[in-house]
Amino acid sequence: MSLEEFFENSKGTGILATADADGNVDIALYTKPFVIDEKTVAFIMLNKLSYNNLQSNPKAAYMFLQENYQGKRLYLKKIKEEKDQAKINEMLRRKYDDKDVLAKEKSLVYFEIEKDIPILIG
Repeated sequence: MSLEEFFENSKGTGILATADADGNVDIALYTKPFVIDEKTVAFIMLNKLSYNNLQSNPKAAYMFLQENYQGKRLYLKKIKEEKDQAKINEMLRRKYDDKDVLAKEKSLVYFEIEKDIPILIG
């Protein structure tokens, strides 16, 4: 199953972990990523702690835990970001129509997937 099919067909919870340049760790609930290709994903990010951490440390980890306690762990490295609000809002509208989020400044942050490891229970 491709990465795009996995995220389209899976229900669960996503968690993004980042750390600043000093190693101070943050974890946050995050929606499913936009799958660009099998080695690249992107997240729409508000200017909060996770986004700020990525300005000094490009490494992150994303865990998607399915309802059956299986899922994926993606080890990521930031490769670029975009700030075109019209483009970002159009992508966002495909999945959500939250007027509060649409009004805020956001970034589309792209990551290279360095490792893709399944979550297996037992």
